[in-house]
Amino acid sequence: MSLPHAILTALLEKPSSGLELTRRFDKSIGYFWSATHQQIYRELGKLEAEGFIRELPAAQPARGQKKSYEVLPAGRGELARWTAAAQDPKPLRDTLLLRLRAAAVVGTAGLEADLHRHLELHRRQLAEYEEIERRDFPPGRDTPEDRLRHLVLRAGIDLETFWTGWLSGALEEVAALSGERAGDAAD
Repeated sequence: MSLPHAILTALLEKPSSGLELTRRFDKSIGYFWSATHQQIYRELGKLEAEGFIRELPAAQPARGQKKSYEVLPAGRGELARWTAAAQDPKPLRDTLLLRLRAAAVVGTAGLEADLHRHLELHRRQLAEYEEIERRDFPPGRDTPEDRLRHLVLRAGIDLETFWTGWLSGALEEVAALSGERAGDAAD
């Protein structure tokens, strides 16, 4: 049930239309919680039906005008309840790790190129997060809200740092295994 809570969070930060929300998801929340435009619009309808949000009155009625939403007290209460509730960590499910496990029984052919590709993708994501940190969290920007947002960004930076280091080591290991197998074949 996290998508509704992500939407409530975004709307409490700034009342928005569905289109504005999807753009904001693409630029911030989407880094750690993804949703399609259709999912966001569907959840907006559910949140409105549950009395958690409401459509803001339009300044001038116009056909085809986008609807903007704001969070109602019940929505803020639901978000506070959810934020305070205990949740267990989710187990890691990554197909790359499963593919490495499968390579133990079928061999590593073709895997090295994809490990390089993953490493490049994680390096790019790390660079993007570090740029966001430089841009959005200069020294002295330390309101409680900024500190919590920065903490979320630091999680992304730390995860990408982990993946780039781990993938570099995995590539070394796969290369060493390939060299060992080539040596065994020559004997």
